[in-house]
Amino acid sequence: MSNRFKLIAGPCIAESKEMLVETLEYLLRVVSMYDIDFYFKSSYKKANRTSYDSFTGVGDELALSWFDELRKEYGVKVLTDIHSVEDAKLASNYVDVLQIPAFLARQSDLLFAAAETNLPVNIKKGQFMAPDDMKKAAEKVVSKGNPDVWLTERGTFFGYHDLIVDFRSLIRMREFGYPVIYDATHSVQQPSIGAQSGGFRDYIKKLALGATAVGIDGIFFETHPDPENAKSDSATQLKLENAKDFIDSILLINSII
Repeated sequence: MSNRFKLIAGPCIAESKEMLVETLEYLLRVVSMYDIDFYFKSSYKKANRTSYDSFTGVGDELALSWFDELRKEYGVKVLTDIHSVEDAKLASNYVDVLQIPAFLARQSDLLFAAAETNLPVNIKKGQFMAPDDMKKAAEKVVSKGNPDVWLTERGTFFGYHDLIVDFRSLIRMREFGYPVIYDATHSVQQPSIGAQSGGFRDYIKKLALGATAVGIDGIFFETHPDPENAKSDSATQLKLENAKDFIDSILLINSII
């Protein structure tokens, strides 16, 4: 398992192959300047949406086929999230890393199924969970003979429709011996505040720099060529043209730490 800094980035959901290619090509130009492990992130479907009529995807097989084509054409590793045991079996044929959404971080059958694919498993910390709880989630994966577990901080519920980030959780989770990732965009969300989740895009870079200074193993962020018109998480995806400055700043702080 590599000890290099992990950068996980891409659009929230696969809206079109053209948008995926545009985003990936930009990110690859930036990360080519650094000695890091880059993972292109996108969801092939969204099973947890605020409203019943929100966009959930273009179709599982179609979106996953796009991911597989990107892997082969660009030599990039792809990360996507799963929501069921069946998803784990399906998605593992098309991607390189499986991600467990925060709301599902305690679901034993899902964690076991992800582990049994033998792919790396990135577990998002539930917004309702203490950092110590994540050790138990990781152990479920490891119990199936898969030690390649990552833990991602994405904020904690603070009353209704708001999240806070307790940077102590980054320190605490690193003590368990797994790579710890900071999710820079979901951590500034206001969950379910409207038809879509809201959020504070202006805080993304500031909090990410703080998390990097605390000491982490990677950064996760979502980015889109036109966030305001994105079909998911429009309030918190970083504008693609700002991704270079964001990445440069994060990796500068990391190099100093």
